[in-house]
Amino acid sequence: MTRLIEAEQKAAQLFKAIEDSGMIQPGKSERELNDQVFQLAFELFGIEKYWHKRIVRSGPNTLHPYDENPPDMIVQTDDILFFDFGPVFEDWEADLGRTYVIGNDRYKHKLKNDIESAWYEAKEWFGKQTKLTGAEFYKYVITLAKRMGWEYGSEIAGHLIGQFPHERLEKGNYGLYVHPGNHNDMFAPDADGNERHWILEIHFTDKEKQIGGFFEQLLM
Repeated sequence: MTRLIEAEQKAAQLFKAIEDSGMIQPGKSERELNDQVFQLAFELFGIEKYWHKRIVRSGPNTLHPYDENPPDMIVQTDDILFFDFGPVFEDWEADLGRTYVIGNDRYKHKLKNDIESAWYEAKEWFGKQTKLTGAEFYKYVITLAKRMGWEYGSEIAGHLIGQFPHERLEKGNYGLYVHPGNHNDMFAPDADGNERHWILEIHFTDKEKQIGGFFEQLLM
């Protein structure tokens, strides 16, 4: 767990450096921002390996969950966007997602804040459990979205994480996801008897206004 936490902390440092760099600006394409983050990660940490595809999504593309591949968009003034990166630090995986709002649109800022609040509320609830299926945890996250006035934007609300490569997150193998089809206990050990570690992700959307937001990190 210590190495996972260290990887997550380095990923958080990377995101802080992204914010401080001022690179999140209107007029850039998602692909351009993605490339700039890759370059910054290499300069700061020597990162070249990512365990999943790097995601930058803005505007209507923020409605799309991970598995989809919407066309490249240009970041607009008063836009909302999110990043989802899974850098590998010395063979240990991190997975961090954050939402950013350019401008002062109160509704978009509310979305961003609600997502973060929901993540920490779900984390606190999870910490009180001793036995919990992925399906039950997913259902809890869905209730948070509804209570806060949002739709939930993905078929999952988290997944396994560990040393690279961890147990394979194969499509259809819902036992490794926070997913309505996972009826296994999330606190059960893996096939080798080791403790499993989980990422919690929150993806709220408003389809009418064509916006979404995302927040993800290690449950610890």
